[in-house]
Amino acid sequence: MSEYLGVIVTFFLAAVVGGAFLLLASVLGPKRPSAAKAEPFECGKEPLALPAGRLPVKFYLVGMLFILFDIELVFLFPWAVVCRKLGLVGFVEMGAFLGVVILAFVYALQKGALEWQ
Repeated sequence: MSEYLGVIVTFFLAAVVGGAFLLLASVLGPKRPSAAKAEPFECGKEPLALPAGRLPVKFYLVGMLFILFDIELVFLFPWAVVCRKLGLVGFVEMGAFLGVVILAFVYALQKGALEWQ
């Protein structure tokens, strides 16, 4: 249980700081309600409006590529933590993994997946 003590303390401190900020904002903040502030905010678009059109496929492609490369590179952190314990074999395996990621990135660049036109 002692190895989780740091995580528990961090969560507790985050909750205390977050609660303090909320309390201070509600006590000290100006209160000037208006009709515009009462409306929901949806990324600059008019709330509850019908869709005006379709988004280009490029948005989805860039989003999927970002998620793909982001998730793959998340594996670097745990490897960096245990890098010395894994030795040369772990280093070679991570090199092969990074080689595949870089190869996929170069392929996406050559296919023009990241070109915005």
